[in-house]
Amino acid sequence: MVIVVMGVAGCGKTTVGRALAERLEMPFQEGDALHPPANVAKMAGGTPLTDDDRTPWLAAVAAWIDERRRAGTGGVISCSALKRGYRQVLVGDRPDVRLVYLQGDEPLLAARLAARTDHFMPASLLASQLATLEEPAASERPIVVSAALPVARLVDTLVPLVATAASNP
Repeated sequence: MVIVVMGVAGCGKTTVGRALAERLEMPFQEGDALHPPANVAKMAGGTPLTDDDRTPWLAAVAAWIDERRRAGTGGVISCSALKRGYRQVLVGDRPDVRLVYLQGDEPLLAARLAARTDHFMPASLLASQLATLEEPAASERPIVVSAALPVARLVDTLVPLVATAASNP
């Protein structure tokens, strides 16, 4: 199984994804590391990405997913996956790829973004991410959890949910 930990900036994708991968003894990939340099520069400058900007990035994320599937190792990757069309690229007809959606409200997300200093994405882009977000529908089989929970509790909650999802592709 490959797990895509998704949500808007500040929801905890990297922190939760890394902790979940460690607990499940799977490889972890920071999805932001797969962005082309032009995307990073654009976001760092406060400009939201367009669908065209995201296309090569989503292809790179999908390639990582397919590599993990071919290797049989599974894995966990963080990726905002804001739109259903983006998630179709990542999940598509891959029954062994599941979404974990870290759902958070704007005040929580804004506070987290204001507090972080080690990321290229400025807090000013939160509004554009929230405007772009199409929450996953039930038909996408997401595992939805509150981003407000402490990381250890989120991982404790996710482990049995992921195990159930793995046995019901």
